[in-house]
Amino acid sequence: MCITCGCEGEATHHHGHEHHHHDPSTQPHQGRRISVETDILARNDRLAAANRSLLSHSGVFTLNLVSSPGSGKTTLLERTLRDISGSFRCAVIEGDQQTDNDAVRIAATGVPVRQINTGAGCHLDAHMVGHALEHFDLSRIDILFIENVGNLVCPASFDLGENHKVVVLSVTEGEDKPLKYPQMFHAADVMLLNKVDLLPHLDFSVDRCLEMARRVRPDASIFQLSARSGTGLDVWYDWLDAGVKGARLKT
Repeated sequence: MCITCGCEGEATHHHGHEHHHHDPSTQPHQGRRISVETDILARNDRLAAANRSLLSHSGVFTLNLVSSPGSGKTTLLERTLRDISGSFRCAVIEGDQQTDNDAVRIAATGVPVRQINTGAGCHLDAHMVGHALEHFDLSRIDILFIENVGNLVCPASFDLGENHKVVVLSVTEGEDKPLKYPQMFHAADVMLLNKVDLLPHLDFSVDRCLEMARRVRPDASIFQLSARSGTGLDVWYDWLDAGVKGARLKT
């Protein structure tokens, strides 16, 4: 159950879960609802811990990429994979409600990819990711990118077993996103401010956006970049390099 939208049901790696938005008069007692939410998140956390142990034992640096739809997340991932493929062995788990469009784009980079369609579900969970991991040889992966469903609400609550959540924010979305969706921006260790090549054409204050992001998560790493022009990507890749080295040291 998403503690924010109220969707419920047992998620699977094939079908996700259904949303049920009933008349308030038919809803269970609030105390019961909180108990169910707590149980579901506790189960997810146990499965996430198992994923994390498996990935850590294999020395895989794992990132959970989150954003709203249209942030440029998939384009950024494509560019990243093409640029770093000579240095790192990568794999991708693609999460979407429907279609394998993004997985097809990722596969074109030559990187192994596994699609998860969540159906009505608005996020990936640790159970889905655990099943997807069964299709990879983790000993041959340095970085696993998990591209979550486009949503700045529910994915914030679900640990997948990643090392870091990375939130992608496009300059076309508005500088106040961190304050509008504070749970996500607080949960993310890294914020990628994407599409900075468009700044000359927009009424967008980078300083104001960064100030709002720091207000929510003061210690977050923030990179300003453009997947199209390549601006700022070197710093992002240096951060990935450090993460891979750190993951190897823990094996």
